[in-house]
Amino acid sequence: MNLHEYQAKEILNSFGVRIQRGKVAQNAQEAVDAAKELTTETGTSWFVVKAQVHAGGRGKGGGVKLAKSLEEVERISGEIIGMDLVTPQTSAEGKRVHQVLIAEDVYYPGETETDEFYVSVLLNRGTGRNMIMYSTEGGMDIETVAEETPHLIFTEEIDPAVGILPFQARRVAFNLGLSGNAFKEMTKFVTNLYTAYVKSDASLFEINPVLKTSDNNILAVDAKVTIDDNAMYRHKDYLALRDIREESAIEVEAGELGLNYVDLDGNVGCMVNGAGLAMATMDLIKQAGGEPANFLDVGGTADAARVEAAFKIILKDPNVKAILINIFGGIVRCDRVAQGVIDAYKNMGNINVPIIVRLQGTNADIAKELIDNSGLDVMSATQFQEAADKVQQVLA
Repeated sequence: MNLHEYQAKEILNSFGVRIQRGKVAQNAQEAVDAAKELTTETGTSWFVVKAQVHAGGRGKGGGVKLAKSLEEVERISGEIIGMDLVTPQTSAEGKRVHQVLIAEDVYYPGETETDEFYVSVLLNRGTGRNMIMYSTEGGMDIETVAEETPHLIFTEEIDPAVGILPFQARRVAFNLGLSGNAFKEMTKFVTNLYTAYVKSDASLFEINPVLKTSDNNILAVDAKVTIDDNAMYRHKDYLALRDIREESAIEVEAGELGLNYVDLDGNVGCMVNGAGLAMATMDLIKQAGGEPANFLDVGGTADAARVEAAFKIILKDPNVKAILINIFGGIVRCDRVAQGVIDAYKNMGNINVPIIVRLQGTNADIAKELIDNSGLDVMSATQFQEAADKVQQVLA
């Protein structure tokens, strides 16, 4: 689950990570009220207005602007709220902005002795350990830094049995070129950041930039946080942070139906049981000259109701030109799946794209007979290559 910047900062702050303070607003008047409160609490007279969407590169799209007065806060907030923000991480249509974060200006007027760093915590899948990735080149796309100046990216792997050790936090601060109080503040910042990552069951904590102010404070100016959905049962309070407006409407609907669905850009819909088979099916479609339109795992209970729900989800995508159903009958019986396909087809009555059904495993022979004798416009297959050939045939 992705979080907005203001939500991510609230989590960071709860673990003792110093942050750029701010308040969220849903409209221009709330933005002005938030700015007034910030002035009272922090003394700031300039404000940063930040669009709250689940995408990076907001500044490049005009979603982050400096306001030097309350009048500018009102005007800029009114311009940003309701806009379709296009960034390097959104589609061409962009993302609709529903709220803004009014943040204190932490770049003090006339200040010249600031530094910006990049710090993130994530899983190194190659070693199975968490790692801290950091760089002196904060405020830039880390992908660009990795491509153009890879020697400026450092990593620190953490042994999960003991967690982050003091010498590792100190090494991060040393490699960032810090000394004195800034060095001490960075070691504390990194230690608390790692604790927040572990305790919140996150899959990513990315702070870009981390700012060293002229008075040697270290704070998170931005924050991108992704919480592991599989651990959400331990963090029921985090469920309230989910913003489904930022998610694909089809994916949200599929989730409510208990289907594991990811929307893609292709032309062949997939209905599969099991994540591994789903990935193989997507490869199969690619090899047949098509492009997968989705990842859809119906799980082990592929009955008529579930199959019908899956059909409806797939057919909401106007780009789908064919549907490939690929089921391995281990726990589930293939004949039940076949009957589910037949019943769903008859119930819906408006499926106007070719359907290829490959059922293999328990009672696969009975399932093929059911499909072949159904009188429906459904093609059956038993082998992977046979299914691929039929996908190729219907796309020709």
